[in-house]
Amino acid sequence: MRQRVRSAWLFLTPMLVVLAAVAGWPLIRTVYFSFTDASLADLDARQWVGFANYFSMLSMPSGRTLYDGLLVDPVWWRAVWNTVRFTAISVVCETILGMIVALVLNAEFPGRGIVRAAILIPWAIPTIVSAKMWQWMLNDQFGIINVVLLNLGLIDAKIAWTANADTAMIAVLIVDIWKTTPFMALLILAALQMLPREIIEVAKLDGANPWQIFWRVTLPLIRPAVMVAVIFRALDALRIFDLIYVLTPNNVQTKSMSVFARENLFEFDKFAYGSAASTLLFLILALLTISYIRIARISLDGGR
Repeated sequence: MRQRVRSAWLFLTPMLVVLAAVAGWPLIRTVYFSFTDASLADLDARQWVGFANYFSMLSMPSGRTLYDGLLVDPVWWRAVWNTVRFTAISVVCETILGMIVALVLNAEFPGRGIVRAAILIPWAIPTIVSAKMWQWMLNDQFGIINVVLLNLGLIDAKIAWTANADTAMIAVLIVDIWKTTPFMALLILAALQMLPREIIEVAKLDGANPWQIFWRVTLPLIRPAVMVAVIFRALDALRIFDLIYVLTPNNVQTKSMSVFARENLFEFDKFAYGSAASTLLFLILALLTISYIRIARISLDGGR
């Protein structure tokens, strides 16, 4: 047993070294900069300021106390809310639609291989390309989406989808769901392909209808795979940057935590403040991941 453990660590060591170099060291540096007053113009002139970037109290000559820092920044909390809302809606929709697509592709019909390949096209397109493509399609002057909706009588006037405060997040969600649903479908389809056909046949012989087979047989068996797909997708959604940055630039209604961090790091020359935002983003991701894994383990272990 000890020999197997040593062999496992031996094989894992190169990967751990590379991971520490490309991920661990930048993370440590980011956390360190968040406790300084570092500026992008001169990182070497930084000074230690402790938790001032996260929270600080300033006493004014008038006797008033002003609170400053990331934890009391309404723009940051708006970005947190935008990110959480985007993640919740997109992951739920993509999981449901991915499940439906996977069930359809799991059935036997002529041309199934071609359909399986075609369904992956949105996911294979780079996010930047998808965002620019949909930006043109959603344009309020000559976008095809408005033309189609006007011809169908669903709207009375052209809508500036990506500029309107009421529709900007809807536009981002539509594009993300269109692009990422095939990813969820692919993972769920892989789980469906691993199911023993005998179990389904036995359920049919017992008189179970298709809904009962799915709810009581198929879903419990593929639940671990679905949970893995959900956590991968949720982590990716919480880090959303490129789609929002290209599709709805400078829009407070859709600004995510990653966009907020990037703006402060490079555009506003508040490198330390942006590092603090990046650090909090990492902590939020870590806490949500640990919580989800814990909840999933309790569910899969039957409540233990």
